[in-house]
Amino acid sequence: MVKSLGKVTVHLLTQERWTTTWQNVTATPRASLFDELAEGYKSEQRHYHTVQHLEECLKVFDETVELAQVPAEVELALWFHDAIYDTRARDNEEQSRAWAERELVAGGASEEVARRVGEMILATVHDAMPLAKDAQLLVDIDLSILGAPEARFDEYEEQVQREYGWVPEELFRAERAKLLKALLERPLLYNLEAFVERLELRARANLKRSLSRLVS
Repeated sequence: MVKSLGKVTVHLLTQERWTTTWQNVTATPRASLFDELAEGYKSEQRHYHTVQHLEECLKVFDETVELAQVPAEVELALWFHDAIYDTRARDNEEQSRAWAERELVAGGASEEVARRVGEMILATVHDAMPLAKDAQLLVDIDLSILGAPEARFDEYEEQVQREYGWVPEELFRAERAKLLKALLERPLLYNLEAFVERLELRARANLKRSLSRLVS
């Protein structure tokens, strides 16, 4: 069954897929949790961190699932990684982690599984390259938008700017430019070779193009 979450009808975010993923970590979610998570991803303040982003992440996950050590844990971390999102807050990832861990333990998953999923969610702060392979995969999936085709990348940039519409434009441009410069200064944007080979060059070209517009 295909279920509509938010503004678009999606084909990957289904109740069946959600339930199966939980079963694969030997747990059962609360009956209302799927809809509660959906409500978060379709909130009006979101323009990029939406159902579209989550579905794109799951699509990349499906294409690279063989790289995962524990696929179900990576997938659950993807479902929850932007569960809480407020551009005015500084602890979105921590709040998302806490929610995921609470639900997993309450649903019967082991504390070890909950901890690993939580650690992967925290890795999406993107302040350091993670060491664990599944966290590396999750982070690379989350950043795969940087290597999207030009049209989708430009749409992503516009979506991010709309999410920060409350920030004065001059300040937004300065802070965004700082972030893009920091990304470009990294030796590599991606952790895993498969992502480097597939996305690194296009991601750098996209970032440079965006940065030139911000500082022009």
